Amino acid sequence: MKKIHFKKPDIKGKIERLRHLSREDIKNHLKKRKERRQRILEERKNSAFSRKMAPVYKWMNIFSLPLHAVWAMVINLIIESISRHSVFAAWNYMVETPLVFLYNAFMIFVTFSIVYLFRRRVFVRILISVFWLMLGVVNGAMLLKRVTPFNAQDLKALTEGLSLFTNYFAVYELIIMAVGVVAVIIWVIAMWRRGGQYQGKMHRWLALAGVGICCGAYVVLTNLAVDHRVVSTYFGNIAFAYEDYGLPYCFSASLFNTGIDKPNGYSEETIDEINKDGTLTKSETSLKEGEMPNIIFVQLESFFDPTEVEFYQLSKDPIPFLRSLFNEYSTGYFKVPSVGAGTANTEFEVLTGMNMRYFGPGEYPFKTKLKTEVCESAATALSALGYGTHGIHNNGGNFYSRARVYNNTGFDTFTSKEFMNILQTTPNNWSKDDILVEHIMDALDSDEQQDFVFTISVQGHGDYPTEKVIENPEITVSGMEDQEKQNAWEYYVNQIYEMDQFARHLVEEVEKRDEPSVIVFYGDHLPTMGLEAKDLKSRYLYNTNYVIWDNIGLEKEDRNIPSYQIMADVFERLGIHSGTVFNYHQQRRQTEDYLKDLELLQYDILYGEQYVYDGDPPITEGHMRMGVKDVTLNNIVPQPGEENSYSLYGENMTRNSKIFVNGEQQDSKFLNNTHVVLNDCALEDGDIITVIQMGSSSTVFATSQKYVYQNGTLTLAPEEEQDEPAKNWVEAFEGTSDEE
Repeated sequence: MKKIHFKKPDIKGKIERLRHLSREDIKNHLKKRKERRQRILEERKNSAFSRKMAPVYKWMNIFSLPLHAVWAMVINLIIESISRHSVFAAWNYMVETPLVFLYNAFMIFVTFSIVYLFRRRVFVRILISVFWLMLGVVNGAMLLKRVTPFNAQDLKALTEGLSLFTNYFAVYELIIMAVGVVAVIIWVIAMWRRGGQYQGKMHRWLALAGVGICCGAYVVLTNLAVDHRVVSTYFGNIAFAYEDYGLPYCFSASLFNTGIDKPNGYSEETIDEINKDGTLTKSETSLKEGEMPNIIFVQLESFFDPTEVEFYQLSKDPIPFLRSLFNEYSTGYFKVPSVGAGTANTEFEVLTGMNMRYFGPGEYPFKTKLKTEVCESAATALSALGYGTHGIHNNGGNFYSRARVYNNTGFDTFTSKEFMNILQTTPNNWSKDDILVEHIMDALDSDEQQDFVFTISVQGHGDYPTEKVIENPEITVSGMEDQEKQNAWEYYVNQIYEMDQFARHLVEEVEKRDEPSVIVFYGDHLPTMGLEAKDLKSRYLYNTNYVIWDNIGLEKEDRNIPSYQIMADVFERLGIHSGTVFNYHQQRRQTEDYLKDLELLQYDILYGEQYVYDGDPPITEGHMRMGVKDVTLNNIVPQPGEENSYSLYGENMTRNSKIFVNGEQQDSKFLNNTHVVLNDCALEDGDIITVIQMGSSSTVFATSQKYVYQNGTLTLAPEEEQDEPAKNWVEAFEGTSDEE
């Protein structure tokens, strides 16, 4: 085959020639270029394609407004079809809720009003259309991989957005999407060149006024839609909200409606009246020294009493131990802020005592406010009384930004899965919850004082497989016509059964300690199973269950309670009065204007002037360390028969322990918590070895002390060469917030 040689452009020669041109020559050159450009535009204008499209453009300009309205409805139907993975589902949505459909179509229509500000109207229409259609495509693709729809929180940071895609999509899927995006970009560029221009007189001030009128009409229409409950400003479940209220409204709400709006009547005088001489910011207890109990909260993933469901039968009770606690200790329904997802929002309400209803629709404060700013919590409230405070979660430390959030809410330590040797996982590859028992014990042993331990479980997490994955289930489900749905429920109730065993194990271990203790078990939300209110005995989708075990003789008091009140309720039973919001609940729960003043208080603490603190907030910065046990090294042995390979021996190592030599990560293999193999590494005397506990996106959570390799042995580096403790990891890491 004959080779084809391409002549390289003579850039240097062109520059040299330009240097010798006079100002007049340059002027003539630019004039010729302008004339050539004008000639090209004229040729394009008179091309066969342009002449053919001219009548179309003319009629499009004359009837542009009604055409925009029709096209907005078509786009709305297309993006809902993609999001719902069904044209029929989108059609039913349009027919059954026409007001919602038209409201969303009007939002799209408003965006088309800006085309009148440009001559290239066809091109701008294409750009706007591509934006909405791409939004639908991304949402549809995300919903193939997870429960939560695509929302503004996914766009908060570029690194998080990229990580989200790589977490949920295979390489070949990413390649297909990349090719599709490039194809769309090429087509859009082509339409910029071929789309033609508006030839009439431009009235930009009139067009700008029209855009303003459209936006004003949209604001008025939105207020009417909210007032008449066509759409809602509160999303108990963001996935359900997208189905009920449509993608355009829900996505824009998640983008623009965040935080807490300034309530009417907010002022220093109002907050002073609510605070009443500083009674809310006090920290005191009626308990004597030695009477203060360990307080353990356990948030069970997707937990509720499975016998609440009325459309199936179970071969036996899946929660025998927790049921026995229901009979002996304080219990009831636990009202949570979300359904099917939203673990972090139940967690937020329990930890802070704040009500999610006052935040933007679909918002996760863990991923907005608390990710970057401090906020008082149960941890700060109990720290003020001398408690050690610990967070524990058998999933990644970056999951829902928990590492940052727990630091910003005053915890002393946080043990995530990066500090656990998880050996047992579910068929869906979630950690089983029994691993949490040993780490709760470690937290209780880590200091001399009484402790508050806040634990988040993960075993009950969906998606729940529709095929039969458990060969010999402990509990079988029957009575359902849909076999796939029955398989999913059977999988779920067997995970709940094992979570019940975990609860038994935890109570037994706490009892062995012979210390005053209280354990609160509760579910964060119902499982993602498409449940409807009519399917449940309580006839309410926001109810899970809670129970308060203790060994200090608390009186049994059964009642239903919302998640944002549970901490204050437990504190009150224990004689603890600490934490601004918790004190507020204890003092005002049964009073007039309770919820109205709660909104004012939440706004003041998170978004206002913090009048309630009178210049002395309970937390100004975090001090948390990751994990309660340090990783240590004590020996190094060459691997027999293998060059440049060593066995490193130490303590408290995990699969997330990464070996660094002189600051560079090495290839290593984890064998167990005391043994890691270092591969393909030529060590020399004087090399510095450290172990780093690393999370997702190369987040450095904790660093061991430095060890010097010398004559085949390890010794601690001199104290002056050791780095500061790894408690300052928050300021350095570039972490991600994995979605649930």
